[in-house]
Amino acid sequence: MAEPANNLSVFPGPEDVLRRELPNGIVVLARANLFSPSVAVSGYLPAGSIFDRDEKLGTADFTASCLKRGTRTRSFQQIHQQLESIGAGLGFSGGTHSAEFTGRSLAEDLPMLLSLLADTLRFPVFPARQVERHRASVLTSLDFQWQDSQDRAGMAFDELVYPAHPYGRPDEGYRDTVKRIRRRDLLQFHRKHYGPKGMVISIIGGIDPEKAVSLVEAALGEWRNPQQAAPPDLPEWQPLRQREDRRIPMEGKSQADLVIGTAGPPRSSDDFIPAAVGNQILGNFGMMGRLGEKLREEAGLAYYVYSGLGTSVGPGAWFAAAGVAPKDVDQAIEIILSEIQRFVTEPVSFEELADVQANLIGSQPLHLESNLGVASLLLHLERHQLGLDYMQGYADLINSVTPEMILSSASHYLQVDRLAVVAAGRLEQDSPREEGGGD
Repeated sequence: MAEPANNLSVFPGPEDVLRRELPNGIVVLARANLFSPSVAVSGYLPAGSIFDRDEKLGTADFTASCLKRGTRTRSFQQIHQQLESIGAGLGFSGGTHSAEFTGRSLAEDLPMLLSLLADTLRFPVFPARQVERHRASVLTSLDFQWQDSQDRAGMAFDELVYPAHPYGRPDEGYRDTVKRIRRRDLLQFHRKHYGPKGMVISIIGGIDPEKAVSLVEAALGEWRNPQQAAPPDLPEWQPLRQREDRRIPMEGKSQADLVIGTAGPPRSSDDFIPAAVGNQILGNFGMMGRLGEKLREEAGLAYYVYSGLGTSVGPGAWFAAAGVAPKDVDQAIEIILSEIQRFVTEPVSFEELADVQANLIGSQPLHLESNLGVASLLLHLERHQLGLDYMQGYADLINSVTPEMILSSASHYLQVDRLAVVAAGRLEQDSPREEGGGD
C-alpha cells in the first residue's frame, strides 16, 4: 500500500504511488502530498486524431474541446458556474493518440470535480449553438496559424517528414475539414471512441491515495462502452530518401522561420535517452547549445535557435528551428546542416556531456515541485510503460550515457542528406509555394 508523500522533491516511486486498475479498465495513479490543501487531476483516454478521417480531420480535437459545452443534466453555464463556485478548473484537449484532461480543486472539493469530469466525459450532448461557437473559434485560430510563419514552417515540416502518416496531419485539422464537421460527427466519434478502456487518471495532492481511488470508482466505475474501438496501429514510418526542401513565401513578414530535421526514436526505444541527452548538447543547454553558439554568438544571424526531440508513442520529430533575417536564410541553413553533420560524425566532448548530465539530473526535482508536475510525470511513465520505479534509476540512466551512445543514435536518425529543410516567411527570392493544407 502506498504511503503518503511528505516531500515532493523526492521522486515518486512504487513506495508512495498507488496504482489501481478498476474493473472497467480505468487505471488510477494516486500520490499524497500532505503539505498541499489542493489536488491536481490529469489523465487521458485513447480518443485522438489517429481515428480521424482525412476529409474531416479535426473531429477528435473538436470533440474534446466541446465536452464542457453541455451534458444531459448540465448546461454550459451550469458547468462553469459549478467550477467557479469552488474555485476549480477543468479543461480538455485533443492530441494525436489521446483526448486529455486536466483539473484542479481543493482536496475537499475533489468529489464535485470528479462528478463534473464524469458527466462531461460520459454524457456530452454537443449543443448545436455551442458547436457553432466553437467552430468559429477554431476557424479563427486556424486563420492565425496560417498567417504565422513559425506555424507554417512546422506544418510543412510535418507534411514532408510524415507523408501518409498520422504525425503529418495537424490534430486541429484544416479550415476546409473543420467546416465539414457536423454535430452528428461529434456524437458518433464520442460513441465510438470514448470509454474506460485505456483511460488513465492521475490524482496528486492533499488526499489519501486509497480515498482518491474510491472517489474515481464512485464517479467512473460504472462506465462501460462495448462499442469503444481499439486504437489502430501506427503505420510504419518511412525515412526520407533524399533531402527535401520547401520554401513558403509569406507577404508582410519581417523574418523567415526555419525547421530542419527528420523523425527520431520513439520514447520506448533504447536509444531515446542517448538521443535526448545529445539533443541538449546540440541545441538546448546553456545558450541553446552548439546551434546557439554557432548561429547566434559567432555568426550573429538568429533571432532564436534551438533543437527539439519529440516524445511520442511513435517516431517523434528531431529538428532544429531558427528565426533569421530573409537575407540570411541560406547561410543559416548551411550553418545548421554543418553543425548537424559534426554532431553525427564526431563524438561530443566529455566536458559537454558532463555539464548536460549534471543539469538534467539537478533540474529534474524542480519539475516535480507542483502537484500537476507529479501528475504529468506519472502519466508519462504509464503511457510509455516505463515503470513506477523509473525515477529511482533516473540519475544512473542519464550518467550511463556515453559520447559513443550519442553518436550512434544521432548518426542513425540525423542523416544530413535525408533531412527536411523548410523556410517560411519573408524570403529573398520567390519560390514555389507549399502544396495542400488549406483553402
